[in-house]
Amino acid sequence: MSTIPAFQSGLNGIQTGLQSLNQNAAKIASAGALQSNTDITEPLINLLSDELQIKASAKVIEASNNLIGTILDIKA
Repeated sequence: MSTIPAFQSGLNGIQTGLQSLNQNAAKIASAGALQSNTDITEPLINLLSDELQIKASAKVIEASNNLIGTILDIKA
């Protein structure tokens, strides 16, 4: 059984967002551990962007699920 393209797109968006979020969190953590003068502004901004990507992708999955529910209601 194949997946619905919108659902797959949402899932890919969440996975990409989580990977990026983990990378940016690691950059911030390493800067704090090293107590260096590393600029963490960019990773912090990227964290916010990652959060928005994950939320938007979750909405895509939610809309996909609602669409399937509607189709099933029509068939039944």
